[in-house]
Formats: sequence, structure tokens, C-alpha cells
Amino acid sequence: MGDSLERLGSEASMATETGIKSDLCLEIDPPLSETVATAEDWRRALDKVVPAVVVLRTTACRAFDTESAGASYATGFIVDKRRGIILTNRHVVKPGPVVAEATFVNREEIPIYPVYRDPVHDFGFFSYDPSAVQFLSYEEILLAPEAASVGLEIRVVGNDSGEKVSILAGTIARLDRDAPHYKKDGYNDFNTFYMQAASGTKGGSSGSPVIDWQGRAVALNAGSKTSSASAFFLPLHRVVRALSFLQKSIDSCTDIPKAVHIPRGTLQMTFLHKGFDEIRRLGLRSETEQVVRHASPPGETGMLVVDSVVPSGPADKHLESGDVLVRVNGTVLTQFLNLESLIDEGVGQIVQLEIERGGQPLTVNVSVQDLHSITPDHFLEVSGAVIHPLSYQQARNFRFPCGLAYVADPGYMLFRAGIPRHAIIKKVANEDISCLADLVSVLSKLSRGARVPLEYMSHTDRHRKKSVLVTIDRHEWYAPPQLYTRNDSSGLWDVKPAIEPEISPSIGNSALPISQNISLSHHDTEPMHEVRGVSDTAATIETSSGDGSQNDFGSEAKKQRVEDDSSDGTVANGSLNGNELKSDDAMATDNTVLRDYEGATAFSANASLAERAIEPALVMFEVHVPPSCSLDGVHSQHFFGTGIIIYHSSSMGLAVVDKNTVAISASDVMLSFAAFPVEIPGEVVFLHPVHNYALIAYNPSAMGPAGASVIRAAELLPEPALQRGDSVYLVGLSRNLQATSRKSIVTNPCAALNIGSADSPRYRATNMEVIELDTDFGSSFSGALTDEQGRIRAIWGSFSTQIKYSSTSSEDHQFVRGIPVYAISQVLEKIITGGNGPALLINGIRRPMPLVRILEVELYPTLLSKARSFGLSDEWIQILVKKDPVRRQVLRVKGCLAGSKAENLLEQGDMVLAVDKMPVTCFNDIEAACLTLDKGSHSDENLNLTILRQGREMELVVGTDKRDGNGTTRVINWCGCVVQDPHPAVRSLGFLPEEGHGVYVTRWCHGSPANRYGLYALQWIVEVNGKKTPDLNAFADATKELEHGQFVRIRTVHLNGKPRVLTLKQDLHYWPTWELRFDPETALWRRNILKALK
Repeated sequence: MGDSLERLGSEASMATETGIKSDLCLEIDPPLSETVATAEDWRRALDKVVPAVVVLRTTACRAFDTESAGASYATGFIVDKRRGIILTNRHVVKPGPVVAEATFVNREEIPIYPVYRDPVHDFGFFSYDPSAVQFLSYEEILLAPEAASVGLEIRVVGNDSGEKVSILAGTIARLDRDAPHYKKDGYNDFNTFYMQAASGTKGGSSGSPVIDWQGRAVALNAGSKTSSASAFFLPLHRVVRALSFLQKSIDSCTDIPKAVHIPRGTLQMTFLHKGFDEIRRLGLRSETEQVVRHASPPGETGMLVVDSVVPSGPADKHLESGDVLVRVNGTVLTQFLNLESLIDEGVGQIVQLEIERGGQPLTVNVSVQDLHSITPDHFLEVSGAVIHPLSYQQARNFRFPCGLAYVADPGYMLFRAGIPRHAIIKKVANEDISCLADLVSVLSKLSRGARVPLEYMSHTDRHRKKSVLVTIDRHEWYAPPQLYTRNDSSGLWDVKPAIEPEISPSIGNSALPISQNISLSHHDTEPMHEVRGVSDTAATIETSSGDGSQNDFGSEAKKQRVEDDSSDGTVANGSLNGNELKSDDAMATDNTVLRDYEGATAFSANASLAERAIEPALVMFEVHVPPSCSLDGVHSQHFFGTGIIIYHSSSMGLAVVDKNTVAISASDVMLSFAAFPVEIPGEVVFLHPVHNYALIAYNPSAMGPAGASVIRAAELLPEPALQRGDSVYLVGLSRNLQATSRKSIVTNPCAALNIGSADSPRYRATNMEVIELDTDFGSSFSGALTDEQGRIRAIWGSFSTQIKYSSTSSEDHQFVRGIPVYAISQVLEKIITGGNGPALLINGIRRPMPLVRILEVELYPTLLSKARSFGLSDEWIQILVKKDPVRRQVLRVKGCLAGSKAENLLEQGDMVLAVDKMPVTCFNDIEAACLTLDKGSHSDENLNLTILRQGREMELVVGTDKRDGNGTTRVINWCGCVVQDPHPAVRSLGFLPEEGHGVYVTRWCHGSPANRYGLYALQWIVEVNGKKTPDLNAFADATKELEHGQFVRIRTVHLNGKPRVLTLKQDLHYWPTWELRFDPETALWRRNILKALK
């Protein structure tokens, strides 16, 4: 934050609060009056006040209106001990769902509940049970708004800068300061004066009492100026009125609490108080000025001027900016307080306003609207998004009518479509949206996977509407749409389904109900591989939609047909090739469509032969990762990259892409093809556990006959391997799907990667040799390396790394290198011939997927010249040079994955000389040895390694591990923290807790109990209430026993090995316990509730 800026003075947020604040005008300090209070007077006052001041720990469970979700500290004070009422700021009470606790000076903690937050002014009330405070004697603080005066010496008592109790001295300098302007798109108070003093309050002091020497509260601390010690205080006149209504409401209750109603009226307009000199320049007549001065109290310095009017509000079309208010109902009014009192008492009535506009007197009649009727008290939560009626606060900020469908948080579905926070939704699926009910009605007609247009407006570009495509979640990343409604009796927000569970007719690109949609592709944790255009003769079921949910009956029909899939292709010349059999009529139709489309598109005049050959196989990936399942340390929600189609038939298509584009299986993948203008969903079917590639399946029938006919699979050419000096063509796609190519020379065909671990462990390529070129298109361009005929020699893929500048500073970077296709073809062959692992449903057909045998050891090469210094004998040097005269290296152990079979056998620095008596010099030699184990007839899973350890040659028998290509397939969300089994990137650090390993916290959610109590990512949970949690099953069993509101003792171990014990209060109302699990039977991610309020 820069100088001369205002801020809510305020909550000490657990994340640094930032925002746009407006500049302040020059202020002149008035003379100060002489104080009569002694040090003893102040001591007695503070002895009485301090016990009544509490530290508030508040958690906004959802983003709402002007506030974001998050946890923070603030201050409040007791204003009614018998009834249990705490006064604080509105921005502390929050306009939306909030969970809060109050801590007294003796560290007693009690739960508190919001009972009122003013729609405009910065004050609100919490309630608590007075009997819950058992060990502290305290008195309530009296409110004395009339005692505030210029020159009054004051003390601000509160949780300043998170210091629990701070006492700041100051002197009130002004009583008529304009309400501070904090943000252009956030909460701002208006239609009131503020006080100013140089007390220098900072974060955490929001809601502190501003007391005089008698211990009375004369104002409420609200905000401050960042560039100086100026603090802003809210006058207490309207607070006293609201407190009186609240006390009467509580007294009228018998056993069941009821919501308090405090009458508040509005004209939906903002006034500013301006001096007489400026008002004369606006056209005020001299005779009017004389009347106003005569009727006003002595010392009046100005009048109220209209600053803004909310569109479609009561004053719209009646009043304009610059109008000078003279009388209301025949009475001269120049002060905010008098005007607001009149409006609050006149809800539903007509008020007569006499104004002057440019010197012309006018009289208008305006109806007083109930302010609470335009204050949102409900919201829709769908796919993580929070949408509610546009509030008066934001309508005033943005100049939109109240009540429109306002996006407080875009969540996942809207973020994926590029819809920002603060957007106003105008249309969905070509239906007008004028309120939240309209939006719920449209959503109830949409099926899973439907893609529909959405039109929205933004306050930053208010004169233009923007149109985007929104995709309804096909997988159960989030709970079904829910409607939350504020219940002021309980202090909670009651939740119910927003859409009735009955199936209703759907609209969008699918004409089928949810239960009847046939999914064209599925998100899987298991990938698919293949080589060059392998054919598949299995029949498929045609659908009319581009995407949707799997039809159970359709999938069964497809499962039965898998037995007829007798020919998947043949292996020839080191690559897989095949031709699909078609009838003459079908071939003639396809050829006609192909000629029509190719006639409408032309290759660039200077396009190379390789570019022309490979373009029908190029595809652009757009990948979105739901925040609810950001697994395995994935570092972004949005990825782009170019992939290559390596299999295309009537029933299934497969494309390969790097894992810096498709990092995890729990993601939504969209494919756009260079050869045909269509965008369809894809499903992750294989993530290689070591190499940097993933295989994505798509349904060719979703492209239509024309599209399916022009798409072709590329031919893979794994042999012969590329050599230094070979010429290749680098071919890829630009963002506008234009094929681009250039001729390059291979400078290093076997460069070993050495990528360090990121701060938050995520996938990093290990045990890989990549291809380097002399020239490329930069670090963001991916694609393929081909020969002159367009045959694929390598995938040009993106790799992620993190550059660390210091122990606390780092930056994510990416680079591109060539990935030899032999690593892909090995797995593809297994898929084509039938894998040895569990089956996966792909486009309705169950296909056995391969298991990959690996040695879970991270290796790195060392030059033989250096290895000699570590004790490598001349005999072994000669053997290794003879084996590989080009590399001239030996592999050394960098570390073993924690929990692997090699963990207690191999040590850091060991040189791996041979496997099964065969010398090894590169990573491929290790992979080949593992592959040989799978081909053997015996069930041996061990490798016989010859190693050199500290100059001594040794023989070791080391076990290997089999891994599938599913990635992480299960995650649990408990109290807002996302928990999974430790993924390979974590295990590669070489450390797991001794306490049965534990479950790994991969992320946490803002506004959750995990946020409030500090259960953050990068640590293992090893115990819950003394019960060990070695895996997700044990963790689920332990958390199922916990009840709502129960405090839980958690034992954690950080990545650095440091143990910690913390307590956490479970909140099942806003944060039920649920799991997300991939179901291979339906190829869908399913959401299951493990524990919720009944």
C-alpha cells in the first residue's frame, strides 16, 4: 500500500490485506482543548475497560458481498453484560456466513454469533452466553456519543497489530470528516460523518472502543490512514439506536431466540456534506443560503449535496448528482444524522425533498424503501462459486441496480469460463437473468457436461457485455447447487438444495436428462497409450451431445461389445500401424467430406512437407484443475499445451502431451484440433509415473463424421534413435491453432535432466534423458520433432522447474526439451495388446491398462573422469566405455523414494555398475532391465545390482515396484484441508514420518477451520485424538467419530521433519467431511459425504 491511503483499520488478517484506497485531502488540525483528566483517572478508567474488551477471531466461511473468505483477528467490547452483546465493526461481523470466537483478557474463549450488521454503517453486534464466562469479573462499557468533542483526549483499547491488548493515546481533532473511502469495489461507509484522531491504529484494532477518561465509549474505531498516524472513528448515535432495538428484541423473547428487526430506510442515494462556498458555485441562491443559515444550529458550515444515485432506486430519475438538499418534509436539513433519523422512521412512506439544481428550486416526492429488502440474505453456491443478489453497497460502487445476479466468488465453473469476481450475470443459455431465482431456474434445466453461452457485465467495462461458454461440471468436483439463507435467530446460514433432485428436461448441447447422457470421454486416473494410427473396429453408440454423463445402459452395451474388438492393429518396423475396415459407401462419404473440408482450408504456401503431414494430428490442450482437488502439488489451475494424436479410430482417439500440461488426472481437459474446427472434452487415461507424458482419450463420434474423417493419427518412429547432428522439424501449434514449423539440428540427444524439488513438492521429471536442439520457438512452444515425412521422432514437451533465489524467494519457470518416443511406444504396445493391470472404462469400453515396473530410485550421471576420483577402478571404466563410448558416464544414486523396496538397501552416492551382470550407463538400461522382468516367465521382481559404495564393490538384490498410470485417485476434504496419500514427489524427498507415515495435507481452503487454526499444507497428519492415521482409510474412520463443534487434537509432522500438536474445532455445518474418489467402473469422479450434520 502506498502513501496517503485509507484502510479498514482493522482486522489483522492471516494473509496481508491489500486493496485500492483513494487519496486523502489536506487536513488542518483545530486547536485542542485543555484536558482535566489525571493519570490516576485514566488508570481507573482502563482498569474498568480492559476486561470488557475482547479479541475476536472471525472466519468468513464464504466470500459474500464485499468480503472474501478468510480468517482474521479484530476487536470488540461488551456493551450489555446481562444480555451478552458485543459491539464491533460491520466488516468484522461480515455480511455473509461467519464463525467467530471471543477471547477475554484472561484467555477465556467463548463462541459468539452475529445478530446484526448494519447494511450501511460500519458497526454490528455479536451475541454470547454470559454464563459461559466463568473466571473473569468485568463490566459493560457505556456508550456516550454526546461526549465526543474536538480536543477530547482519548484512548483506543484493542487488539492492535495482533498484540491482544494495546492502548493507544490520541486526541479527537475533527468530528465532521467525510466517511473514509477504502476500496472502489469493496465496503465503504457513507451518509455519515467520521471522527479523526492521530492515534496510529493498525490491523486488528477494528471494533476497538474509543474511550474518554471516565471509561465511556465515545466512538468506535473503524479505519486508518496508511501513510500517517491518522485514525478514523465512527460516531455512536446510530449504534445506540440499534442497540436499543436489539435489547428490546432480546427482552421480548421467551425461550426461542428470534431475529431482531431494526427499522432502516433508504432512498438509494449518497450525500456529501459540502461547504457554503462550494455550494454557491453549484448554484445555491443567496436567499436560500440565508434561510438555511438561520434555521441551522450555530456553526453550521455547509449543506448536503447529492453525490450519486443508484439506478432503478427510489430516487432514480428524481435526483441528480449536484442537487443541493434544502428541506425534507418542510424542515431544513443539513446534517446526516437528522436526515437518516427521518428516513429510518419513514419506511414505506413518501418524503418530500426540496432541492436546488443549478439555482432552480425543485420539489420531488420519493418513497422510502426498506433498506433490509435490498440487503442480500441468501446466496447460491454452485461449483465453488458464490452468487447472490447485488447488494446496496456494490450497487452504489458499480452503478448497477440492486438485486442483479452478482458473482462474489467465481469458484471453479465460472473461473474456467473466464468470469471474474464482481461480474453481473445477464444471460445463461440464452435466457435473461434478472435475479438469482432466474439463474437457479436455468441451472435446474442443465445436465452435467452441458456447454451453454453465458453473458455477463463487469463494472470495469460496464458499457459492453461479454459472452463466454460455461461448462457444467461432468464430474462431482463439488456438491450439487445449494442455497444458503441467513438465520439471524441462530446466527447461522441455513442450507438446502437449490435444485430439486427430480430429473428435469435439460438444455444446452445435450438434449438428454442427466441420467441418460452418454459421456463421450471420461476423466480417468489411468492413461492410454498408443503408437501411430492403430485401428479399433469396436462399434460405438452415437449421441447427439458433445459431452455429458455416462449412460449406465449404454456402457453395459459397450462393455459387452469389447469382446468383438478383435483387431487393434499390428506391430511393424518398430511402430504400430493399422487400417480401419470400412464399407465402400462409408469410405465414399468420408472422402467427400474430407475433400470438402480440405478444399475450404489451405496450407501455408511455404509450409514444409513435415508440417503438412503432421497437422491433422496436432491438437491443442486446455486444462483446468478444480481447486477442490488440486492434488499432487499441482501449481496452477489452468494449463495450455500442444499434443499429438497417436491413435484414431471410430471408437477411440488418443493423444499424448507433456505432464506440465496435464499434471493430474483430476482435471477437465478440452481438445481443439488443428485440422477441424471443433472443441471436445478429453479424459486422462494414463499418467506415466516417471516420464513426462500423459495420454488423453477422446470420443471421435463427438466430432461428427466430417471432423472424424479429417483427423489422422501420427506415425511414431522410435527407431533409430536420434543422433547428434540429425536434422529434425520442430512442429507445433500457436494459440490460434496455426501450425508452425522450423528445421533444427539435434545438439544433444541424451541430455540428462536434473530438476530440483519445488517448495511445494510436485511432479518433476527424473531419470530421463531428453533431446536438445540448436534453435526452437521459446520456452512456451510445445509440439513434436519429426523427420521430413512427418513421422514423430520425439515429443517436444514442457518441463516445470522452480528457480530459488533465496531461502524465502523462488519463481516457477518452464523449459522445453524433446522426449524420445520409445518411452511412449513401450507403454502403447501394452495397451494395444492388452495391459496387465486393472481395466478402465474408455468411451464405454473396458480396456485393461498396463502396469509399469520401475526401480523407485532417483539416479544421476557422473562422468567417468570424476568417478575415478570416487574409487571407480580402471577395469570398470574400460567396461563402461566399451558399453557406451558416447556417454562415458556412470549412474549414481541421488536418493530412494521413501517407502520403496530400495529405501533401506541403496544409499546416496552409490554407483550402479551393472544389473544382472550387464553394465549400465544410462537410465534406459535400468528401464530395459525392469521390462525384462515383466517378460520373464518366472515371478521374480528383483534386480541384481552391482554397485560401488565408498570404494567397495558390492552385490545387492533390490526389489522393484509396479505402478499404474492412474495417479492419485482418492482425496478427503476434512475441515477445509485437502488430504491425500503421499504422492511420489513427496516420497522422493526421502522422508516419511515414522508414525505409520500419515496422510498428507496438499492444500487448504480459505474460510475453513483449517485456515482458522493453522492446519496448512506441506505436512502429514499422523494422529487424530491419539488415533494413528497411516492411510486414508484410517483417517476416514478417525474423523467419522468426530461430532460437530468438537475440538480435535491433531498431531502433524512437517516436510522438514518438525512435529507439532494443534487443536481444531470441527464445523460440519459449513465444512462437512467428504471424499472424492475416481470410479473406474464409470470413469467418473464421485463425491461421497463421510460426515455431515443430520
